Amino acid sequence: MFSFVLLVVVIYAAVTIIFYTLRNGISPMPTGGRVNRVVLDVLHEINPTGRIVELGSGWGTLALRIGKRLPQCSVVGYENSPVPYVVSKLLRVVMSVPSVVFTRADFYAVSLSDFDVAVCYPYPGAMEKLREKFVSELRPGTLVMSHTFAVPGWEPERVVEVSDLYRTKVYVYRV
Repeated sequence: MFSFVLLVVVIYAAVTIIFYTLRNGISPMPTGGRVNRVVLDVLHEINPTGRIVELGSGWGTLALRIGKRLPQCSVVGYENSPVPYVVSKLLRVVMSVPSVVFTRADFYAVSLSDFDVAVCYPYPGAMEKLREKFVSELRPGTLVMSHTFAVPGWEPERVVEVSDLYRTKVYVYRV
């Protein structure tokens, strides 16, 4: 009986992940280790003190690392795919990072006006949509960090190339 229940859970998780991957246009991909370090190092240099949002927080690993590295900040991760969202909630408890909160929501449907930093890793089509959201909702001076994909039409304040296989770029913008 246990094997049957486990099989059903695994099949449900796989189907759910596939459904949300198709719906969102991108699968929940964890940020690579070297990219994580660069994002964390840049944030540490900037030393924000307010609220940080990760748009599409996936499995929660980057948001949790940000929360550990910058305990003076409150971090909110928005994820609409249920399986990564549940995993991120569990990881938050295991890693004991009280400054991080995960919310199951479509980040296009929430206001970003209360955040001081926005971190994201969406695909190029989503970056176009996010650019409009950033312009209409973020306050002047808000920091936007994106890795791999640039915000179309914006000039980055800084670009850091990661020494990984793909020479991933981390883009830093100021609204």
